[in-house]
Amino acid sequence: MYKYEYETIETNLSGWGFVSGNKYQTHDYRTIIEKRASEGWRFVTAVPLSQRGTGHIEKMDLVFEKEEE
Repeated sequence: MYKYEYETIETNLSGWGFVSGNKYQTHDYRTIIEKRASEGWRFVTAVPLSQRGTGHIEKMDLVFEKEEE
């Protein structure tokens, strides 16, 4: 059985990077994925939650899974 956690990130409107609700200040989503991996989580996918009329994604969830012990 697996358990899942979600990390919501939003586009940084002052640039083209990302910031997250957990105060990650990054345009590098890799930092979030690497941090979770070091805690035993596996990155599964990114799910778009909202986007602008231009097609640019404004908010997405990064999905992580870990096998329950």
